[in-house]
Amino acid sequence: MDTEINKLDVWKELTEIEKAGISSALVTVIATKGSTPREVGAKMIVFADGRTSGTVGGSAVEVLIIKDAVDAIKEGKAHKVEYKLHQEDEDSTGMLCGGVMEFFIEPLKRVPRLYIFGGGHVGLALAKLVTELGYPYTVLDDRAEFASDERFPHADERISGPYDELTDNLELIEPAYIVIVTAGHDSDLKVLRGVLGKKYHYLGMICSKKKKVEVFKILEDEGFSKGELEKVHAPIGLKIGGRSPAEIAVSIMAEVMQVFYQAK
Repeated sequence: MDTEINKLDVWKELTEIEKAGISSALVTVIATKGSTPREVGAKMIVFADGRTSGTVGGSAVEVLIIKDAVDAIKEGKAHKVEYKLHQEDEDSTGMLCGGVMEFFIEPLKRVPRLYIFGGGHVGLALAKLVTELGYPYTVLDDRAEFASDERFPHADERISGPYDELTDNLELIEPAYIVIVTAGHDSDLKVLRGVLGKKYHYLGMICSKKKKVEVFKILEDEGFSKGELEKVHAPIGLKIGGRSPAEIAVSIMAEVMQVFYQAK
């Protein structure tokens, strides 16, 4: 467990945690009375598995707060909690400081992390929306110039190479939202085949209804179950109309956000 972390370190670490999509909560001392081990403003980050960064007092009170924070992460609700640092009452910690500490426990907001397969017109338009929303994303393409720093300056990662290798080596960070908008149906099929067995929250592929039937038939013949294929959003995006890359990107992002918020 890390010891004290200053405010700048806290916000820097919180930014990295949000980008990585890690479940965690921020615990802050908001009030104290009498003798206490930490002052108002002390902070600690608690992860879903009980690991911590920083400290808000150590000893018995911290054990209780960690449990409270883990529960808050599971429930997704912020709340206050007060502990007495003495041995007199049922709600006390058994500590000898003699003071009282009040904490605010705030589960950190998780955001969707997008994996955009295809850096063409639709992928580029989608990336601009994702950037505006402040969501992290990775762009992958079999053409290096379509997954470049210049084309996608705000991407967390830009990866190029054969699509079968990209999917084989892909390690998803939760919550993962996969968007397949490559340059052709053959490459769409390659990517879909490669990601179906992975753990994701959303998987969508650009296609017509006719092409969906053809692609799904191929994959069923290869041994993929109907249950797996039914989870794929194809044709991708909400039916809001529009055929331009920007309009398609809006429909995709709307569907991604719908799935994300309905799952919370």
